[in-house]
Amino acid sequence: MTEPVITRHAYEGDVPTGIVSFTAMADGTAADYELLERYETRYAAGLADRLIDSLDALSGSMGGYQISRLEHSLQSATRARLDGASTDWVVAALLHDIGDELAPYNHSEFAASILQPYVAEEIHWVVLHHGVFQSYYYAHHLGGDRNVRDRYRGHRWAELCEEFCARWDQNSFDPDFPIHPLDSFVDDVREVFGRVAWDPKVVTVGSERLS
Repeated sequence: MTEPVITRHAYEGDVPTGIVSFTAMADGTAADYELLERYETRYAAGLADRLIDSLDALSGSMGGYQISRLEHSLQSATRARLDGASTDWVVAALLHDIGDELAPYNHSEFAASILQPYVAEEIHWVVLHHGVFQSYYYAHHLGGDRNVRDRYRGHRWAELCEEFCARWDQNSFDPDFPIHPLDSFVDDVREVFGRVAWDPKVVTVGSERLS
């Protein structure tokens, strides 16, 4: 498998200007692609703030719960923070359902893909599979198999995912639980997404613990 390219999500220097010469990518020149790389790198540097805006939009997402999807995300992240979890786990808890708006039937994969270039492998794995593990709490009420998570028994991070759901996800729908505001997580999100993408010192296995 080809290793991902490590890119630095920061740009120092003049704001790029101009447009490329081509209308078909096959006709692009080295200068064209150098210009586009400058635009892309500068745009990627704003990812953290766009994620905060996307989280804020969850305040108006699907109903039925006693709290909004934003409040659920904040409650999950608040629980992680109060448990003494690392910044990476707090941000993972904050973003784990960010796909609800655009990927309602594969929101776990959506969130995991956003996090993957910036966090340790086990955090990516847990977020990627949390939807399956979370179904333990409700699938049987809808005619499904609540034990579908058992297919992952024996995986090194299965218990970690089970713990993530038990401690920070399934119980984070409580309107009486005091949550930390979204603004209090901005620096955490900027820290995680201000890193070098695909840095092997980051995306390899970390502590393998929630807190």
